[in-house]
Amino acid sequence: MAPQREWFEKDYYRVLGVSDTASQKDIRSAYRKLSRQYHPDANPDDKAAEDRFKEVSAAYDVVGDPEKRKEYDEVRKLGPMGGMFGGPGAGGAGGGGFRFEDVGDIGDVLGGLFGRGRRRGGPAGAGGVRGTGPHRGQDLESELHLSFEDAVHGLTTTVHLTSEAACSTCHGSGARPGTTPRTCPICDGRGVVDDNQGFFSFSSPCPECAGRGYVIEEPCPTCRGTGVERRPREVKVRIPAGVGDGQRIRLRGRGGPGRNGGPAGDLYVTVRVAPHPVFGRRGNDLTITVPITFPEAALGADVSVPTLDGGPVKVRIPAGTRSGRTFRVRGKGVSTGRKTGDMLVTVEVAVPQKLSAEERRAVEALAAANGASPRAHLGAEEATQ
Repeated sequence: MAPQREWFEKDYYRVLGVSDTASQKDIRSAYRKLSRQYHPDANPDDKAAEDRFKEVSAAYDVVGDPEKRKEYDEVRKLGPMGGMFGGPGAGGAGGGGFRFEDVGDIGDVLGGLFGRGRRRGGPAGAGGVRGTGPHRGQDLESELHLSFEDAVHGLTTTVHLTSEAACSTCHGSGARPGTTPRTCPICDGRGVVDDNQGFFSFSSPCPECAGRGYVIEEPCPTCRGTGVERRPREVKVRIPAGVGDGQRIRLRGRGGPGRNGGPAGDLYVTVRVAPHPVFGRRGNDLTITVPITFPEAALGADVSVPTLDGGPVKVRIPAGTRSGRTFRVRGKGVSTGRKTGDMLVTVEVAVPQKLSAEERRAVEALAAANGASPRAHLGAEEATQ
């Protein structure tokens, strides 16, 4: 893809607080931390936090994608003039002529030398977007809280969020129902007007349509011509089986609406999984701790152990099993479709808190019959009198 104007102006690494040599994992981690900190849902009515969230999302959209990051790094090495004279994405295979709208504010600077360049201060595009052409919508973040069982088995559910969306009255056109926008008569729908000055060719946003390419004669009363409104939304999301706590699911095109015909952004759903009262999880393996009695540990036994997706299974405890030993029950863990984990059963010898008179006599008899000390190898036992 061609470099965007912002690439020449923004240091996306600084925005995310990482170095330009950071790994993709470090970049992703920094983005998650900042997006949670500045998310609009966590900072209602805080315009500064909202702007910061948008800035962080825009930075991650570039350097969080390995291919875009590579192009961005090349553009940064070349500098702004590289984008004009044959740099990545510059006009054509031969790196020939250039147009100032491709390099953003550089066109403003040079155009100003001749009294031309981009028009400043006029009305922005729909939703306040400055400049020409389509603009991709903002990426959005949301959280989804699941039970342990739903995360293991997967489900289709709904995410509730409040965000900008296509206007429910005009369906994003910006025009009053029953009317339609008309093609701008000045730029013929291009959104820009050209001014040839000999060797130089300057382009600026069309003063009639503010770069949108169309004119709205009767604005929609709900969105006032912007084509978007902020309202509650419900987005259906399919959660795959085996999803883990903290995992992010990307829903393409379900984020903020695009501007001037641009594509919508993406919605990133972070899954939060509630703990289970009995089971734990280690990767695709389920874990469970099962109490056993001293006789079961000493003599051996078949112990009934619950599973998450069906009836109990029998686990053979061999004689002389120590407390803390783990047994593996294959195929009873988490299934992701491609791989099924196991269930790891850790036994723990239960020590009774109170003994009846009969139990006490039995334990004392066992102690008297057991002449060997388990601590003899430590060399700290007192001599028997």
